Parts: sequence; structure tokens; C-alpha cells
Amino acid sequence: MSRKHTTITVDDVPANRRRGGDIRALLTPTTVGSTSGFLGVATIAPGEFISEHYHPYSEEFVYLVRGALTVRLDGEPTELRAGQAVFIACEVRHRLENHGDEDAFIVFHLGPLAPRPDLGHVDTEELPHPEAPLPGGTR
Repeated sequence: MSRKHTTITVDDVPANRRRGGDIRALLTPTTVGSTSGFLGVATIAPGEFISEHYHPYSEEFVYLVRGALTVRLDGEPTELRAGQAVFIACEVRHRLENHGDEDAFIVFHLGPLAPRPDLGHVDTEELPHPEAPLPGGTR
């Protein structure tokens, strides 16, 4: 699939909730024929998180549009507020947590692509029960 221009809206892509939050990969090899990476958005509700994982082949760029997040990088917390971005290098374990009282909305980009889609993402924790507390005792 090779396209010069394709417009995708959030509603064109189903939500992926397997790792927590509402994640939508918008511009991908499947949706637009990209070959160097992909872009998406995620909404993380208060008390929600995206479970810890890492990318063996890709760097990840995360920009927080709205809300506040705790981003754990190899277990170390970094506070992110709206208007800030964080760079996550290949193989750095990361987890995004919303301890606030409003939805956090992020835009993310990963690149380069892994050699195969099944090699692009490594989970390092199982998604716990929805009522389980976040680290620090909050939910």
C-alpha cells in the first residue's frame, strides 16, 4: 500500500484497551502504508495506566496534550504535565499512570518500525484487575 496522502480520524480506528487506557494507532503501515514508524493517540482516565512495556527496535516520543501523567522509565517516576514531551529510548521499560482527576491525552510516535509487528512491543507486566491500586495506593 503506497499513498501520497491519507487522512485518518480517531473514530476511524478502534480503541485498543489491552494494555490499559484507550490507545488508537492512527498512522501505521496498515492504515496509511507508512514505512518508517507510526503515530497514535491515547486517553488515560483518572486512575488508569498503560502497563509497563518496552520497544526493542523503536524510540518513542510522547507529547502530553492535556492532563498530567507519571511516566515510569525503568521504574523511575517522571512527572509530565500538559505541554511537555518525553523521549523514550529503545529498550527502556515505560509505564504511563494518571494519578490526576482529569483525562490525560497524549500523542505518541514510534520509529523506526520493528522488522515484524510481533517484535515491536514487549510487555513486562500483566494488566491487573481494573480495581487494583496504582503504585502509591491510588486508583
